[in-house]
Parts: sequence; structure tokens; C-alpha cells
Amino acid sequence: MKLEERIDLLTRLGDYMLSDDPAWEAARRKAQAVNGWFIQEFVSRAVEQIAAGYLQRESLREWGERYGLPSERTHPLTVGLVMAGNIPLVGFHDFLSVFMSGHRQLIKPSKQDDVLIRHLADHLKTVDPRVGDYVGFAERLNGCDAYIATGSDNSARYFEYYFGKYPHIIRRNRTSVAVLTGEETRGELEGLADDVYCYFGLGCRNVTQLLVPEGYDFLPLLEAFRKYNYLFDLAKYKHNYDYQLTLLILNKKYYMTNGSILLTENESPFAAISVLHYRYYPAGGPVLADGPVLADGSVPAGGTVLAGGPVLAGGSMPGSDPAQIQSVVGPGHLPFGKAQHPGLQDYADGVDTMAFLQRL
Repeated sequence: MKLEERIDLLTRLGDYMLSDDPAWEAARRKAQAVNGWFIQEFVSRAVEQIAAGYLQRESLREWGERYGLPSERTHPLTVGLVMAGNIPLVGFHDFLSVFMSGHRQLIKPSKQDDVLIRHLADHLKTVDPRVGDYVGFAERLNGCDAYIATGSDNSARYFEYYFGKYPHIIRRNRTSVAVLTGEETRGELEGLADDVYCYFGLGCRNVTQLLVPEGYDFLPLLEAFRKYNYLFDLAKYKHNYDYQLTLLILNKKYYMTNGSILLTENESPFAAISVLHYRYYPAGGPVLADGPVLADGSVPAGGTVLAGGPVLAGGSMPGSDPAQIQSVVGPGHLPFGKAQHPGLQDYADGVDTMAFLQRL
């Protein structure tokens, strides 16, 4: 199968994903039945992001040209994919990368996100049976030439043990953070609400911690976040909110709420469902640096200085492990509301998947 044929198939897949085909609608309903966190609103968001952000003919062509993908790969290798299941179709970019590269793939999907990826692969096979030579599923990924595995910090240790002697990409827990100045507009705060609430905060690109200036007024933010108060009507979400509220009360922790989310001061960038952490930076504002921080704590050339204060380097937060942070939203980084809108070359953990596949 030639590269242009694969691009044509992927473009047609994008059209299918945006259609109201009965089989696709049934698959989406089944996905929610299997995983109650996959409500149709968020499945639709994931689908629309993939179709608009990934599966556009010219974007795919430019992506392939950037890496010099051959028109036809005469000796394809087999890549084992271990997919996560935290948000709908979270492993699609890996599937897409391997398929575009011309290599074969053997997929072990998460039981939490098994329905959608299988359905889309089966649909491609009905359109062109040759896809069956490139895409397969298995419970055990034996005999692969390389591996791409995504999971928790704990599962990553097992991945290292089993896959370490092969070419591999192994991803661990990550989350995202936002920098606020107190001068955000209502529209920007509502965009931030999307970054926080979308997919119930379960994605690595979801904002789970805010960095705010001392004396920050949280009231405008809490008001803007009310656009998602309807999530409180969902039993699974309400259960988490009630549980986390109980913990805060029992531990006598200060918190703020608008009825659908709990804000509490915490150094950790990771927060539970229905909870958003925040921490203060000194008056004057943070320093946003594009590169690593020098040993003496200074900002290297190329850093963007807003004012004096702590340093955010390469997406990291003061006091946080840079390896834990997927992305940063705010001045000098991603616009508010765009955390969950990655492009084809926004690779997870900053590891270039396509370059890895080309080197095999």
C-alpha cells in the first residue's frame, strides 16, 4: 500500500467519523456503556479534534513530507502498541503515526477504550482489505520489532522490563498546568474551563493545577467555570466530588467551590477528579523560559521574561518535576482553551513518534 493510498484512506476515515452512520453511532453508544466516563459530549469532542486536527489530506501530506516518508515501505516492521484508556481514542495518534509510516502495528488497547479504536480499524478494513495486513489486535504483544507503550508510572516499570531490549517509547503519568496573571478576560477563563473540565480532567493535557499571583481573586474564575456545573448531575462525577469534599472537610483543608469543582492549594500538579489545585507565585509574576534553567537558576538566552519570580522552563512548574508536565496554558504558552487541541506534530511527552518510526 502506497503512502498516497494510506492518506486517502485516513481522509475518508475522518469523513466517516463525522458522519451519522448507524454503525458508528452504535459503537459510540457501546463505548459509553463500557466506560461511563465516555459521555457522548466528550466522545464527540475527541472525534472532532481527530477529524479536524489530524485527518485532513493536506495536513497528512505535509506531515509525511516533513519526515521524507517513502511512497512505499518495502520492508515494514511490526510495532507493538500498548494504549491507555483515560480519554476516548487517546491512542489514536500512535495508531495514525504507525499507519502513516508504512509499518505494521499490533495493538493492545485498554479495556477502558477498546470499542472505538477496534471499530475504526474494522471500518478501514472494509474500505480496503489490505489494511488487515497492517493493523492487528492482540492480548500479548510477542515478537514485535519495536514498542510504543503508554501507561502509569507503575506500569512503565513493567514496560521497561519487557520491552527495554527493543527500540521503544514508554510514556508515564503526565498532566498540564496553567499560568494566570489576574488580567484574564471572561472568554479566556471560559476557555480555561474547557482545559480543566473536558474529559473530566482525565487527560494528560487537562489542566489540573493553576499558578496564580499572590492576592489573586478567584471569584471571576469560579463564575466562568459555572458553564460546566451541569456535570454535577452525572452520578459518577457527583460521587467523586462528594468524596473529595468529605476528605477536605475531614482534613480541615481550605477550599473554594462553585458547586462543580473544588479548588484547594496544593504543591502537586496532579489532582483528583472534580479537584483543581492551585499555588501562588510572588508578586511580579513568573519567568517563562523556553529552554532549561541554568544551574545558577538564571534564564538562558531565548527565555521570555514577564517579571521577576519563579521560572517555568520547558513547560515545568516551580517545585515540580518537569517530566510530569505535558503542557502549559497561559502567557507565552498555549492559548486558553487549546490544551486539548493538539496538532499532528504535538507529540506526547515531547518524544517525536514519527522520527522514532523512521529510525527503525
